Amino acid sequence: MNWAVLFEAQNLALFGTGIATTLGLLFASLLTGAILALGFSLLLTGPWAVLRWLVGGYTYVIRGTPLLIQVYLIYYGLGQLEWIQMRWDSVWPWTHFKEPFFCALLAFSLNTAGYTAEMLAGAIRETSAGEIEAAQSFGMNRVQVLWRIVLPSALRRSLPAYSNEVVMMLHSTSLASAVPSMLDVTAAASRIYSEYYLPFEAYLAAAAIYLCASFCLIGLFKLTELRLLAYLAPRKH
Repeated sequence: MNWAVLFEAQNLALFGTGIATTLGLLFASLLTGAILALGFSLLLTGPWAVLRWLVGGYTYVIRGTPLLIQVYLIYYGLGQLEWIQMRWDSVWPWTHFKEPFFCALLAFSLNTAGYTAEMLAGAIRETSAGEIEAAQSFGMNRVQVLWRIVLPSALRRSLPAYSNEVVMMLHSTSLASAVPSMLDVTAAASRIYSEYYLPFEAYLAAAAIYLCASFCLIGLFKLTELRLLAYLAPRKH
């Protein structure tokens, strides 16, 4: 095994670019997906049946189909439609569909939004009736109860499940290598493999990078949970 190849300047730069692309894609998709998920979760738990069914159908499709297929449908499907290509030089937002990063970001954002919306909606539904009654006894209206009591409580309680979603999204960013011109960590490893024919060294290095990133994310969420969920811990007598 020839590990020295990985430490050559051009290969370190290749992995550096891949790490930047992977982290940029991860955090951008999580931010966009979180904003969408918040709106979707409110619709899933709202009083409008038609909107509940529409959003429920969306989350069902997103969770029932592979992420790779969703990436292909957006990049090779929407991005290759003649109607969009006629407008992607001048008409917003179609101008972004010629950018591989945008297509991958859109697919990942829509995917994580579907999963996160269901997690948050479940936490909202499980909010203790006592919390709501206590808020109402203070004279809060429905909107105030939602924003001051229900959502903060639901966000805290859904944090452990969301940490798993974040780690899964980190691993899922490896599918961005299926989009041409996208240089993420997996694509960087593939380039080194194709140039030097060193599959074990290249992909083990990529695995180590994902492992370190996962360890950092899990540790960050553990610290956050200790702070925000301390009130749920068993009391020591």
